[in-house]
Amino acid sequence: MTGIPFQLLFRGLVAIAALTGIAASAPAFAKDSGGEKPMCEIAGPQSPRDLTATAGNNNPPKFSLAPEAEDMQLCNIHFHKNAEHKAKGYPHLVGEGDQRGYACSAEKSGHETINKNNAHATPTGGGCEGIAPGDTIEVHWVFTSCQAAKPGKGLASCVPAGCSKPQLRVEARTFRLNNDAPNDFMKLTALKDNNLVTLLPAADRVQYAGSTTGPSYNNKQCSPFLVSWSVDQTCHSLDIASVNKWCASNNAFDEHHAHGVRKLVTDLRFLSATK
Repeated sequence: MTGIPFQLLFRGLVAIAALTGIAASAPAFAKDSGGEKPMCEIAGPQSPRDLTATAGNNNPPKFSLAPEAEDMQLCNIHFHKNAEHKAKGYPHLVGEGDQRGYACSAEKSGHETINKNNAHATPTGGGCEGIAPGDTIEVHWVFTSCQAAKPGKGLASCVPAGCSKPQLRVEARTFRLNNDAPNDFMKLTALKDNNLVTLLPAADRVQYAGSTTGPSYNNKQCSPFLVSWSVDQTCHSLDIASVNKWCASNNAFDEHHAHGVRKLVTDLRFLSATK
Protein backbone atom coordinates (compact mmCIF):
# COMPACT_ATOMS: atom_id res chain seq x y z
CA MET A 1 0.00 0.00 0.00
CA THR A 2 2.84 2.35 -0.71
CA GLY A 3 2.03 5.78 -2.04
CA ILE A 4 -1.14 6.18 0.10
CA PRO A 5 -0.73 8.85 2.82
CA PHE A 6 -1.23 7.34 6.26
CA GLN A 7 -3.94 9.81 7.26
CA LEU A 8 -6.07 9.09 4.18
CA LEU A 9 -5.59 5.34 4.55
CA PHE A 10 -6.49 5.46 8.23
CA ARG A 11 -9.65 7.49 7.62
CA GLY A 12 -10.69 5.12 4.86
CA LEU A 13 -10.23 2.01 6.99
CA VAL A 14 -12.11 3.55 9.91
CA ALA A 15 -14.94 4.65 7.60
CA ILE A 16 -15.29 1.18 6.07
CA ALA A 17 -15.26 -0.45 9.49
CA ALA A 18 -17.93 1.89 10.84
CA LEU A 19 -20.21 1.47 7.83
CA THR A 20 -20.01 -2.32 7.80
CA GLY A 21 -20.43 -2.69 11.54
CA ILE A 22 -16.96 -4.20 12.02
CA ALA A 23 -16.17 -1.67 14.74
CA ALA A 24 -18.58 0.11 17.02
CA SER A 25 -16.40 3.21 17.05
CA ALA A 26 -13.10 4.53 15.78
CA PRO A 27 -9.99 4.01 17.97
CA ALA A 28 -9.03 7.00 20.07
CA PHE A 29 -5.38 6.72 19.01
CA ALA A 30 -3.60 5.48 15.90
CA LYS A 31 0.11 4.94 15.32
CA ASP A 32 2.06 6.53 12.52
CA SER A 33 5.76 6.93 11.81
CA GLY A 34 6.02 9.61 14.46
CA GLY A 35 4.57 7.49 17.29
CA GLU A 36 1.08 7.96 18.70
CA LYS A 37 -1.16 10.85 17.83
CA PRO A 38 -4.69 11.61 19.05
CA MET A 39 -7.21 10.64 16.41
CA CYS A 40 -8.47 14.21 16.23
CA GLU A 41 -5.08 15.26 14.86
CA ILE A 42 -5.45 12.63 12.11
CA ALA A 43 -9.13 13.07 11.24
CA GLY A 44 -10.41 15.94 9.10
CA PRO A 45 -12.23 19.03 10.39
CA GLN A 46 -15.00 18.37 12.88
CA SER A 47 -18.61 19.37 13.64
CA PRO A 48 -20.64 20.91 15.23
CA ARG A 49 -19.37 24.44 15.71
CA ASP A 50 -20.34 27.97 16.71
CA LEU A 51 -21.58 29.41 13.42
CA THR A 52 -21.01 32.99 14.59
CA ALA A 53 -17.25 32.30 14.83
CA THR A 54 -15.62 32.01 11.40
CA ALA A 55 -12.04 30.93 12.17
CA GLY A 56 -10.54 27.45 11.77
CA ASN A 57 -7.06 26.02 11.23
CA ASN A 58 -7.95 22.55 9.90
CA ASN A 59 -8.24 22.86 6.13
CA PRO A 60 -7.11 19.66 4.40
CA PRO A 61 -6.13 20.43 0.79
CA LYS A 62 -8.05 17.49 -0.69
CA PHE A 63 -11.39 18.36 0.93
CA SER A 64 -13.44 20.66 -1.26
CA LEU A 65 -17.09 21.43 -0.53
CA ALA A 66 -19.60 19.03 -2.08
CA PRO A 67 -22.02 20.12 -4.85
CA GLU A 68 -25.31 21.79 -3.93
CA ALA A 69 -28.05 19.51 -2.61
CA GLU A 70 -30.10 19.57 -5.81
CA ASP A 71 -27.18 17.99 -7.65
CA MET A 72 -26.84 15.11 -5.17
CA GLN A 73 -28.88 12.15 -3.90
CA LEU A 74 -30.87 12.39 -0.67
CA CYS A 75 -29.89 9.43 1.50
CA ASN A 76 -30.99 10.17 5.09
CA ILE A 77 -33.09 12.45 7.29
CA HIS A 78 -32.88 12.57 11.09
CA PHE A 79 -33.08 15.15 13.88
CA HIS A 80 -31.45 16.01 17.22
CA LYS A 81 -33.06 17.21 20.46
CA ASN A 82 -31.68 20.74 20.91
CA ALA A 83 -29.46 22.15 18.18
CA GLU A 84 -25.96 20.74 17.82
CA HIS A 85 -24.71 23.99 16.32
CA LYS A 86 -24.73 27.35 18.07
CA ALA A 87 -26.02 30.24 15.95
CA LYS A 88 -27.63 33.68 15.98
CA GLY A 89 -31.13 32.22 16.10
CA TYR A 90 -30.40 29.50 18.66
CA PRO A 91 -27.73 30.78 21.07
CA HIS A 92 -28.96 29.43 24.41
CA LEU A 93 -27.20 26.40 25.94
CA VAL A 94 -29.79 24.06 27.51
CA GLY A 95 -30.26 20.44 28.51
CA GLU A 96 -28.04 17.84 30.12
CA GLY A 97 -25.79 14.98 29.01
CA ASP A 98 -26.32 13.80 25.42
CA GLN A 99 -29.08 16.41 24.98
CA ARG A 100 -27.03 19.41 26.09
CA GLY A 101 -27.34 21.62 23.02
CA TYR A 102 -28.65 24.98 21.89
CA ALA A 103 -32.17 26.39 21.94
CA CYS A 104 -34.01 29.09 20.04
CA SER A 105 -34.79 32.45 21.56
CA ALA A 106 -37.62 32.29 24.07
CA GLU A 107 -39.38 35.17 22.35
CA LYS A 108 -39.05 34.63 18.59
CA SER A 109 -38.82 31.78 16.09
CA GLY A 110 -38.07 33.15 12.65
CA HIS A 111 -40.59 35.99 12.29
CA GLU A 112 -43.19 34.49 14.59
CA THR A 113 -43.94 35.14 18.23
CA ILE A 114 -43.76 32.00 20.38
CA ASN A 115 -46.38 31.10 22.95
CA LYS A 116 -44.39 30.90 26.18
CA ASN A 117 -46.84 28.33 27.56
CA ASN A 118 -45.87 25.84 24.85
CA ALA A 119 -42.96 24.59 26.93
CA HIS A 120 -45.46 23.28 29.47
CA ALA A 121 -48.03 21.95 27.02
CA THR A 122 -48.88 18.31 26.46
CA PRO A 123 -47.11 16.75 23.43
CA THR A 124 -49.39 16.71 20.39
CA GLY A 125 -50.18 13.50 18.55
CA GLY A 126 -47.56 11.14 20.06
CA GLY A 127 -45.15 9.36 17.77
CA CYS A 128 -41.70 10.82 18.53
CA GLU A 129 -39.83 9.92 21.69
CA GLY A 130 -38.36 12.75 23.72
CA ILE A 131 -39.94 15.90 22.26
CA ALA A 132 -42.60 18.34 23.46
CA PRO A 133 -43.96 21.74 22.41
CA GLY A 134 -41.43 24.47 23.09
CA ASP A 135 -38.44 22.20 22.36
CA THR A 136 -35.78 23.02 19.79
CA ILE A 137 -34.67 20.41 17.24
CA GLU A 138 -31.98 20.47 14.56
CA VAL A 139 -32.94 18.50 11.44
CA HIS A 140 -30.33 17.04 9.07
CA TRP A 141 -31.08 16.27 5.43
CA VAL A 142 -28.08 14.18 4.28
CA PHE A 143 -27.07 14.04 0.61
CA THR A 144 -24.48 11.90 -1.18
CA SER A 145 -22.69 11.94 -4.51
CA CYS A 146 -23.30 8.17 -4.85
CA GLN A 147 -25.82 7.87 -7.68
CA ALA A 148 -26.97 4.40 -6.57
CA ALA A 149 -27.86 5.61 -3.06
CA LYS A 150 -31.43 5.27 -1.84
CA PRO A 151 -33.01 7.00 1.17
CA GLY A 152 -32.63 4.81 4.23
CA LYS A 153 -31.51 4.38 7.81
CA GLY A 154 -28.20 5.80 8.99
CA LEU A 155 -25.00 6.76 7.24
CA ALA A 156 -24.62 3.37 5.57
CA SER A 157 -27.49 4.31 3.23
CA CYS A 158 -25.32 7.15 1.91
CA VAL A 159 -22.44 4.91 0.80
CA PRO A 160 -23.83 1.93 -1.18
CA ALA A 161 -21.61 -0.84 -2.50
CA GLY A 162 -19.44 0.27 -5.41
CA CYS A 163 -19.23 3.93 -4.37
CA SER A 164 -15.68 4.25 -3.08
CA LYS A 165 -15.20 8.02 -2.84
CA PRO A 166 -18.50 9.59 -1.80
CA GLN A 167 -19.00 13.27 -1.11
CA LEU A 168 -21.50 14.00 1.65
CA ARG A 169 -23.52 17.17 2.27
CA VAL A 170 -25.79 17.97 5.21
CA GLU A 171 -28.46 20.64 4.95
CA ALA A 172 -29.35 21.60 8.53
CA ARG A 173 -32.38 23.57 9.69
CA THR A 174 -33.29 24.34 13.30
CA PHE A 175 -36.86 24.60 14.54
CA ARG A 176 -38.79 25.44 17.67
CA LEU A 177 -41.66 22.97 18.01
CA ASN A 178 -45.08 24.61 18.28
CA ASN A 179 -48.72 23.66 18.24
CA ASP A 180 -50.33 24.72 14.93
CA ALA A 181 -47.15 26.19 13.44
CA PRO A 182 -47.15 26.85 9.66
CA ASN A 183 -44.26 24.56 8.65
CA ASP A 184 -45.33 20.93 8.10
CA PHE A 185 -42.60 18.33 8.61
CA MET A 186 -44.42 15.78 6.46
CA LYS A 187 -44.11 18.16 3.50
CA LEU A 188 -40.45 18.94 4.26
CA THR A 189 -39.59 15.22 4.26
CA ALA A 190 -41.85 14.04 1.41
CA LEU A 191 -39.85 12.21 -1.26
CA LYS A 192 -40.46 13.33 -4.85
CA ASP A 193 -39.13 12.08 -8.18
CA ASN A 194 -35.43 11.15 -8.04
CA ASN A 195 -35.70 11.22 -4.22
CA LEU A 196 -35.79 15.01 -4.06
CA VAL A 197 -37.28 16.92 -1.14
CA THR A 198 -38.51 20.47 -0.65
CA LEU A 199 -35.89 22.10 1.56
CA LEU A 200 -36.88 25.12 3.61
CA PRO A 201 -34.89 28.04 2.14
CA ALA A 202 -31.90 29.10 4.23
CA ALA A 203 -32.28 32.75 5.18
CA ASP A 204 -28.84 33.03 6.81
CA ARG A 205 -26.66 30.19 5.52
CA VAL A 206 -23.19 29.25 6.77
CA GLN A 207 -21.12 26.67 4.88
CA TYR A 208 -18.05 24.86 6.14
CA ALA A 209 -16.10 21.59 5.88
CA GLY A 210 -16.73 19.30 8.83
CA SER A 211 -17.72 15.79 9.88
CA THR A 212 -20.62 13.66 11.04
CA THR A 213 -21.85 14.41 14.55
CA GLY A 214 -23.52 12.70 17.50
CA PRO A 215 -22.64 12.10 21.18
CA SER A 216 -20.21 9.21 20.45
CA TYR A 217 -17.58 11.73 19.28
CA ASN A 218 -15.49 14.22 21.29
CA ASN A 219 -12.11 15.98 21.22
CA LYS A 220 -10.22 12.68 21.62
CA GLN A 221 -12.42 10.50 19.45
CA CYS A 222 -13.27 12.38 16.28
CA SER A 223 -15.46 11.44 13.34
CA PRO A 224 -13.50 10.16 10.30
CA PHE A 225 -16.28 11.08 7.85
CA LEU A 226 -15.79 14.23 5.77
CA VAL A 227 -18.99 16.28 5.36
CA SER A 228 -19.86 19.59 3.66
CA TRP A 229 -22.24 21.51 5.92
CA SER A 230 -24.88 24.08 4.95
CA VAL A 231 -26.56 25.37 8.10
CA ASP A 232 -29.23 28.05 8.41
CA GLN A 233 -28.73 30.28 11.47
CA THR A 234 -32.45 31.16 11.54
CA CYS A 235 -34.77 29.47 14.02
CA HIS A 236 -37.96 28.43 12.23
CA SER A 237 -41.30 27.39 13.70
CA LEU A 238 -42.47 23.79 13.10
CA ASP A 239 -45.78 22.06 13.80
CA ILE A 240 -45.03 19.40 16.41
CA ALA A 241 -48.03 17.30 15.33
CA SER A 242 -46.47 16.90 11.88
CA VAL A 243 -43.17 15.71 13.44
CA ASN A 244 -45.00 13.18 15.58
CA LYS A 245 -46.92 12.01 12.52
CA TRP A 246 -43.62 11.46 10.68
CA CYS A 247 -42.20 9.41 13.55
CA ALA A 248 -45.36 7.35 13.79
CA SER A 249 -45.37 6.70 10.05
CA ASN A 250 -43.42 4.02 8.25
CA ASN A 251 -40.84 6.60 7.14
CA ALA A 252 -38.03 5.43 4.85
CA PHE A 253 -35.39 6.31 7.44
CA ASP A 254 -36.76 4.23 10.34
CA GLU A 255 -36.61 7.31 12.56
CA HIS A 256 -38.81 7.47 15.64
CA HIS A 257 -36.92 9.58 18.17
CA ALA A 258 -34.64 12.58 18.65
CA HIS A 259 -30.91 11.84 18.56
CA GLY A 260 -28.36 13.13 21.07
CA VAL A 261 -25.86 15.91 20.36
CA ARG A 262 -22.10 16.17 20.23
CA LYS A 263 -20.49 18.81 22.42
CA LEU A 264 -19.57 21.94 20.50
CA VAL A 265 -16.09 21.77 18.92
CA THR A 266 -14.12 24.93 19.80
CA ASP A 267 -10.46 23.95 19.28
CA LEU A 268 -9.35 25.71 16.08
CA ARG A 269 -7.06 22.76 15.25
CA PHE A 270 -10.18 20.66 14.69
CA LEU A 271 -12.23 23.27 12.79
CA SER A 272 -12.21 24.60 9.24
CA ALA A 273 -12.97 28.21 8.42
CA THR A 274 -16.59 29.00 7.50
CA LYS A 275 -17.79 30.51 4.21
